[in-house]
Amino acid sequence: MSKIKAICVYCGSSPGTDPAFIETARGFGKILAENGVRLVYGGGSIGLMGAVAAAVIENGGVATGIIPEFLTAKERPRRLAQEQIVTRDMHERKRTMFDRADAFVALPGGLGTLEELVEQMTWAQLGRHKKPILIANINGFWDPLLVLIDHMRVLGLVPSAAKGVELLVAERIEEILPKLQEAARAVSDAEKKMMAVPVDRM
Repeated sequence: MSKIKAICVYCGSSPGTDPAFIETARGFGKILAENGVRLVYGGGSIGLMGAVAAAVIENGGVATGIIPEFLTAKERPRRLAQEQIVTRDMHERKRTMFDRADAFVALPGGLGTLEELVEQMTWAQLGRHKKPILIANINGFWDPLLVLIDHMRVLGLVPSAAKGVELLVAERIEEILPKLQEAARAVSDAEKKMMAVPVDRM
């Protein structure tokens, strides 16, 4: 049985137009802090990324920010994070985020969030790891992606959930941690580790 000690949160470096997104980011950050779960995130101090980190820190939690060097000027790394890691590039950033986390959550976000989420799903489908992956489908934000995945499954291009990656979905932030904890119970510490592959390409 595996315990969740750190969660990697993927989310936008912009706030978006729906006030519920910022509210969700702050609410989930508070939940992480209250439950003693470390936040692993993109390191920025703006948008949803900054909101979730600020909430963790303001509520006595611990955050690890991981950002590639070329983004430090644009996304303004949060100096309040207890641990700030600057990587050489995006590949190293994503691998470091993977290594530091026991599970993954995608809040609303843009192309970067989508890319990070899909890459984790792909690694899991290829058997590289068994860490839980959850989509926080706030106000139906991820509905189009879920429809697309179902469409791919119907056409035989993506394995069924039983044979491929089990993608968890939560409509409310209160559901996120319990769902991840339940999924993690079936994953051993050994199964959480990435299979040996080159760091720059998985």
